[in-house]
Formats: sequence, C-alpha cells, structure tokens
Amino acid sequence: MEAIRIIPFQPSLQPYFESINKAWISEHFAIEPIDREVLERPQENLLDKGGAVIFAVMEEEIVGTVALKKHAAGVYEMTKMRVVPAAQGKGVGWALALAILEVARGMGGRKVVLYSSKKLTPAINMYRKMGFQEVVPEAGKYVRCDIKMEIDL
Repeated sequence: MEAIRIIPFQPSLQPYFESINKAWISEHFAIEPIDREVLERPQENLLDKGGAVIFAVMEEEIVGTVALKKHAAGVYEMTKMRVVPAAQGKGVGWALALAILEVARGMGGRKVVLYSSKKLTPAINMYRKMGFQEVVPEAGKYVRCDIKMEIDL
C-alpha cells in the first residue's frame, strides 16, 4: 500500500481544496452558494473562524481533502471531504477522517457532526464504521443533505 501523508492547509493549496470538491459536488449535485464561499475562500470562511483544512498526499500528489468548520465551543462540522477517483479504495478517506477527528480533539473538540446524502453509500458506511451515529438533521441546512451524523470525541 502506498504511504499516505496528511498535511495542513497552506494558501498555495486552496486551488486543490476548491477543484477536488467542486468536481464531486458538480458530479452528484449542484454547487450551492455556501459551497462557493467555503471552497473559494477557506481562510476567511473556515480557518479564521476556528476551523481547519487538511490534505492527503500520495506520491507527492494531493489526492484528498477534508475540513472542519467550528459551530460552537467544542462542536465542529466535518465538511468538504473528498478523495480523487484515482486514489479511492486505498484508505485515503479513512486516513483523512481519522486525521481530522484528531485535529478536532486537539482544538478542544468534544463532538463532530457531518451532513451528507444517503446516495453517497460508501461514505455513509465509512462514517458508521468510525462510530458516527445518525441524528435528526435541521431543516434547510444544505439542499443536498438528507442525513446528519455525529460522533463524541
């Protein structure tokens, strides 16, 4: 198995964060205004507000990314997670999810929530295996999302 390295956000990596996520969102759904805000300006919309963005690297190529959005003291949302198609099935998603949960713990997180779509079956199955539990989603959070999950850290 190829080695997966996890690296933190740097401004030079913003185009990867944007392109990797816009590709999968466009493939399965429609890009919403909140997507544009977060993907085009992660420094202002995530990092400056107490969140984080990390990337997975294999063979010196960026192959995946995930972010944390701070909701409240100790509560974060895992968001914008995607692995490029060529790296899927190689443990990259699992490595990113575990790493971002560690980042949340390191920032004082007690709970991480996520919003997804039940049509993304492999992702939902991975989240369940990690210990995320389904909870009732708030109405109107994201148009494409029909499932909310959370995990206590």
